[in-house]
Amino acid sequence: KMATSSVFVFLSLAFLVSGARLNERNHKADKLTTKFSAESPLPVVIWHGMGDSCCNPLSMGSIKSLIERQVKGVYVRSLEIGNNIVEDTENGFLMNVNDQITMACNKIGNDSKLAGGYNAIGFSQGGQFLRAVAQRCPSPAMVNLISVGGQHQGVYGFPKCPGDNSTLCEMVRKLLNYGAYVSFVQNILVQAEYWQDPLNLDEYHKKSVFLADINQERTVNPAYKANLLKLKNLVLVKFLQDTMVEPRESEWFGFYAPGQDKIILNMNDTALYKEDRLGLKELQSSGRLHFLSSNTDHLQFTEEWFINNVINVFLK
Repeated sequence: KMATSSVFVFLSLAFLVSGARLNERNHKADKLTTKFSAESPLPVVIWHGMGDSCCNPLSMGSIKSLIERQVKGVYVRSLEIGNNIVEDTENGFLMNVNDQITMACNKIGNDSKLAGGYNAIGFSQGGQFLRAVAQRCPSPAMVNLISVGGQHQGVYGFPKCPGDNSTLCEMVRKLLNYGAYVSFVQNILVQAEYWQDPLNLDEYHKKSVFLADINQERTVNPAYKANLLKLKNLVLVKFLQDTMVEPRESEWFGFYAPGQDKIILNMNDTALYKEDRLGLKELQSSGRLHFLSSNTDHLQFTEEWFINNVINVFLK
């Protein structure tokens, strides 16, 4: 158990260095956006990644300022999960994700400036966390969701695995798998809660307390799909040189084919898409699912790229 715990701590540290009805929904989203455009810009909620905090001047603080400079008069709420920056950072590793989602929903719901709706941007794991907010807490309305490097099919790999030693990487994977679905680990270690083992899917489906739920892999909650389909746009950003997220295709809802860890399926070939359990197929067919990429490593993008691809297109 001590060895397993050490491996998980090491993993965390490594991450540090993540029809008519359709027309009616679009009409409502357009009306909401038009209302804010005429009065003031639609507010923006951002959620940081692992090892970061709401207000780091070099990361989320910089992003917040950039949005405020580019969208005059916009209100930007950077979510703090906890009572202070220290707690916020620690909770990115050691707070049950479901509790984090509940806290985020409460913060958003209690912020009067967000009552009329908002756009959301999640960075790394903040991407899948904000998707959970959209699925579980539809009020106030999330209009556009932009996931920047989020791992929507989870991860199955050792981030920043040293060198090209595939044997070492596989050994680490097996050790992680040994403890990833142990109850106490699932309840406290954030990264274990979106760890998907393609070689052991039955246990993943049964014991994953977060990812298997929001991806409708244990039971299907019709409200999850209905709520996600209320989005005007779902935007997925993939980092083409990502060395932290494995597989990086998870950022576009791709993942390993079941039963092995070599062949990777694109989103359209996954059961999640084909069965349309989340509404991804409907979002795509209606032109509301967008795939963006940056030919860089994880969360490495320029202000110019962010302005041209995100702010000017989805926040104005």
